[in-house]
Amino acid sequence: MGIPVVDFSKIDGKERADTLALIDHYCQKWGFFQLINHGISDDLLDRVKKVATECYKLEREAAFKNSKPVQLLNELLRKNIDDKIENVDWEDVFLLSDDNGEEWPSKTPGFIETMKEYRTELKKLGHRVMEIMDENLDLPKGYIKNAFDGGVDNAAFFGTKVSHYPPCPHPEKVNALRAHTDAGGVVLLFQDDVVKGLQMLKDGVWTDVQPLKNAIVIIRFFKQWKVQEYFTPSCAPKRWAKEINCFFLQSITQGNHSTCSTIARSPSGE
Repeated sequence: MGIPVVDFSKIDGKERADTLALIDHYCQKWGFFQLINHGISDDLLDRVKKVATECYKLEREAAFKNSKPVQLLNELLRKNIDDKIENVDWEDVFLLSDDNGEEWPSKTPGFIETMKEYRTELKKLGHRVMEIMDENLDLPKGYIKNAFDGGVDNAAFFGTKVSHYPPCPHPEKVNALRAHTDAGGVVLLFQDDVVKGLQMLKDGVWTDVQPLKNAIVIIRFFKQWKVQEYFTPSCAPKRWAKEINCFFLQSITQGNHSTCSTIARSPSGE
């Protein structure tokens, strides 16, 4: 059984009350659900997938081949040790924000323009999800957003973490990404729609997040939920994955809460 699915287009129609009730129920009982018809165009999401794929191949792949997880794996193989790599993620990662524009990948055509557009749209969707939560919690509109901003004169930090999970030649010896709890209040995750691998921990059981094309997974982190991704070694050793987390960090004067958005993808690897 996969996680619940909500048609977000119904929030502005005759079924608004029912949709609000569904979201409220899933936030309380599940902590996560998938949004379809969320208003972000397929064209933009397809372009994000494309530039993220090209960015890794052009600007990150060579460095990953000399990374710590690869070195640890090679050491196990060289010593012929029958063991697994522990406490290391099979992952390449970098951060994008408004404050580090000079560090954004510059060799991948269209990457900067596409990711700026994506960040804008994900921020809008994140704010809209917060407003839905405001309404369900009988709070004034904008209450949660203002809490993250730290007041009307401040703004939450908005960052984008870009992760890649390359194919592993010996998947039995690694995990793609260890089970973890993301920091944050709300996470919006755009997962791979080809390879199943993302899981959520509910009631002590890992639940698969079924891939739905261009859906956005909402994870309510006011309560901490554990997630894990296992597709790279366990399900698709010949495929590689990417994940993009856009996140709001609350003003430092107000605390350490955050709101996040994520996309994840696993294109075919040759």
